[in-house]
Amino acid sequence: GSRWRTLHFYSSVSSLSPLFLRSFPLGSSTFLLGGGGVHLFCCFIFFLESDTRERSKNYNSNPEIQEPIRPLEKRALNFLVNEYLLKNEYKLSAITFSDENDDQDFELWDDVGLNIPKPPDLLQIYRNCGSALPSPRDTVDVAVGVESGELTGNYITQKPDLLQKQQMEVVEELEYQISLLNKEKQSLADQIKKLQSEIQSLRRTVSTHPPDQSSETHPSSIPPQSPHDNGQYLDVRGASEPNSRPAESNPPTQTVSPPPQTITQPHAKLKSRESVVFDQPNRKLSPAFQQALLSFCKMSADSRLGAEVSRIADSEESVMLMLGRCLPHIVPNVLLAKREELIPLILCTACLHPEPKERDQLLHILFNLIKRPDDEQRQMILTGCVAFARHVGPTRVEAELLPQCWEQINHKYPERRLLVAEACGALAPYLPKEIRSSLVLSMLQQMLAEDKADMVREAVVKSLAIIMGYINDPDKYPQGFELMLLSLGDPSERVVSAIHQVFIPAFAAWTIELGNLQTTLIPSLLARIETLLKNEHGLDEHKLHMLLSALQSLIPPLFSVVLQNAPFTHRVNLQGHTPPIEDTHTHTQTHTHTRACAPLSFSALSSLPQLIDIVGRVNVTSTTCVHEFSRFFWRLCRTFGKIFTNTKVKPQFQEILRLSEENVDALTGNGILTKATVPIYATGVLTSYNQEEDRKLLVGFLEDVMTTLSLSHAPLDSLKASFVELGANPVYHELLLTVLWYGVVHTSALVRCTAARMFELLVKGVNETLVAQRVVPALITLSSDPEISVRISTIPAFGTIMETVTQKELLERVKMQLASFLEDPQYQDQHSLHMEIIRTFGRVGPNAEPRFRDEFVLPHLHKLALGNNVQPSESKRIDIATQLFEAYSALSCCFISEELMVTHFLPGLRCLRADMEQLSPEHEVILSSMIKEGETKVENRGIGQAEGSVSIAASLVGEDAKTKFLSKMGQLTTSGAMLANVFQRKK
Repeated sequence: GSRWRTLHFYSSVSSLSPLFLRSFPLGSSTFLLGGGGVHLFCCFIFFLESDTRERSKNYNSNPEIQEPIRPLEKRALNFLVNEYLLKNEYKLSAITFSDENDDQDFELWDDVGLNIPKPPDLLQIYRNCGSALPSPRDTVDVAVGVESGELTGNYITQKPDLLQKQQMEVVEELEYQISLLNKEKQSLADQIKKLQSEIQSLRRTVSTHPPDQSSETHPSSIPPQSPHDNGQYLDVRGASEPNSRPAESNPPTQTVSPPPQTITQPHAKLKSRESVVFDQPNRKLSPAFQQALLSFCKMSADSRLGAEVSRIADSEESVMLMLGRCLPHIVPNVLLAKREELIPLILCTACLHPEPKERDQLLHILFNLIKRPDDEQRQMILTGCVAFARHVGPTRVEAELLPQCWEQINHKYPERRLLVAEACGALAPYLPKEIRSSLVLSMLQQMLAEDKADMVREAVVKSLAIIMGYINDPDKYPQGFELMLLSLGDPSERVVSAIHQVFIPAFAAWTIELGNLQTTLIPSLLARIETLLKNEHGLDEHKLHMLLSALQSLIPPLFSVVLQNAPFTHRVNLQGHTPPIEDTHTHTQTHTHTRACAPLSFSALSSLPQLIDIVGRVNVTSTTCVHEFSRFFWRLCRTFGKIFTNTKVKPQFQEILRLSEENVDALTGNGILTKATVPIYATGVLTSYNQEEDRKLLVGFLEDVMTTLSLSHAPLDSLKASFVELGANPVYHELLLTVLWYGVVHTSALVRCTAARMFELLVKGVNETLVAQRVVPALITLSSDPEISVRISTIPAFGTIMETVTQKELLERVKMQLASFLEDPQYQDQHSLHMEIIRTFGRVGPNAEPRFRDEFVLPHLHKLALGNNVQPSESKRIDIATQLFEAYSALSCCFISEELMVTHFLPGLRCLRADMEQLSPEHEVILSSMIKEGETKVENRGIGQAEGSVSIAASLVGEDAKTKFLSKMGQLTTSGAMLANVFQRKK
């Protein structure tokens, strides 16, 4: 009876019964089954089988439990989920989802690898519920169990291509599955080898260190540690896995103590753990039954993670081994925004892990940790790389970190390539010098030449600068020079900025050590500039700017060379406080600078005469070239100081310019004054310091140039270039007005004419107050000059005022002066005056105030065209017709009202056409088209006023006349010289 009650008690615990039956065999002397016991046992067995069948049924009915998801299925579902998120405006979720699956291209279905057409989206699949979706493939009817020859129509052979395609798809799918299985097989084989090795080690350990016999009855079995880990750990799996391995068949022990191994690595030394003893209850339970009770703790030591959790590392090396195993599984499951938190763990493990393959995997994880790392994340990774390099030394940096950079040099994401570029610079101090000047330099050179992202090339330039700061191979100088030129020609401003801020200073410092700055680097740039200026196909202004900017960035290094070679260098106390060489903000020099600059050896600037000679060959009409050279000389003078400028730079220019009273009075002219030397000297050298004596020197120089050029009837391009460059800075407006007033009151009419024409260049940049107070009074004075040529010279400046000024009183004053030129009888036969007025109208008319154009310009053009029809002199008639054609062509793009079109514009065109019929049939065709289109628009506006007023240029759009007009304009030029040649045919 007591036995039956005992059996009933244990059998009532269904989940405990199997363990119970195993623990109490039928043949046991303490447990006998009677008839009722056999019946209960049979019922119990039936219950277990029913429960097993039910669980098996449920398992088979659930596809998620039945079979794990396959890689191709996962990629297909990922694609559909991403598509659903994008279609339904879950953009942030889609971005995160894409980042977490960076091994898949969500823009291309074929990337999934199923080799089938894309299925319907998730919404259609959901709406169809469990119903079968129609297959997008072609179908073939086939029979089962019938020979193909017995069919009346062989369906299989009717579509061999389709069948072959299907077979190929099946083959591809099976091959893919085979490859996955092979990989899994290889992985399992490696695991088996590892476990077999561990078993052998355990057996050797057991035979060498038998367990304490006094503790065999305790349930906490701690197997000895595998030598494979080369460390120590505590294993708690023995409590739940008594029969998992043959090596663990010994009775469990109570004492937890590590095997007596000696840890050889210095960083892995830890004190041995003392034996741990646990109290045991004073009970007489069967060990098997006690083990069965403990099994209800539900520990999971069979899985990978369970195995890791069950083993507690007891040394630094074991920690490294554990981290090396766990980190690859942890990283993919950490949020992208928080993955930088793993960087310390990854780096520490990579530094200390004993296995090279594991270290390589960890560093690979580091460089692929974040799909598109931002600035802060990249900085964190780079900080870790530098810390790693400092810890492991140059050999491991070369062997372990550099390959990670090389693998990502062509990565599809620019942020990853940017990380590589930055890493090359950050790691440069920690690499072997041979690798630094060979492999790393070549990597950066490749990225500079091939990478399409501006930010990557910018980082490359900065890293190259770091390389230049550490390189010590003189043979690499030519490569560095070519890299500098390549970077200077980069289309991105940020790359060019980086070359000036970082690379050139570093490269120049190296050339100073090599002694190449003055002997090789600067002469090479000057030679290239001379080659550009000699180019017969025209000057490449961009390349000139590139080379001059490089020269400008070399001025500070050149100054340092001068100071290093100065005779006073030995008297300077480098350790103490030294006064500043020059205060660039207040434009004053200290006494130290005054004493220092005087004895400087000019040999340091032996290239200055060559520079000044190059300046004389620059195209003076090129505003860009003049500006670049001016900036260079300004920076040179500011860097080397005022005394150096006055004693070394100015005398060389003055010797070449040869400005003296004799040259001015002799009226023989001075060819160099027409060159770019004048504006570059004026704006680059004479403006480098802005004290009163400097301003007086500049005013005197410009007055002398204006006088000399005017009296010698030389071109005024050099003076105009000076006014344009200086006029861009409002600081010099008063100074330029002073120079022009000198010309206004000059005794020579030639100088007064020059002054009048210079006002035109100054009006656009000067504020209206100065125009009203200084410019207009001077022009009014010149407009009443006794010499007609002086009066005519004021017309362009008056026109520019009408184009730029908004003050009504001022505009009326100028308008009255222009009206006097056109209506005063004394100017009726002044051909040159009429030519200048028509030219000015054509230039400023499109941009002038509409009222001035409608009420003044168009009526007077009509009047001039009408008068030209009766001009007896054919040469004068040709000149006026030429200017009128240019003026009407420019004004045709303006808004012209219907009234003005009828009263002035079309009549003026007809008068001009009358001249062109005799002088140039080609121009007459164009004018006829313009007149016809204008008349058509006027007629249409008379019918429907809704169209509004339209310009002649707009009326030509979309019409055949447009093509005809443009083709004719392409064949002709509106320059006076060319048109005059055309007119010569009629003589």
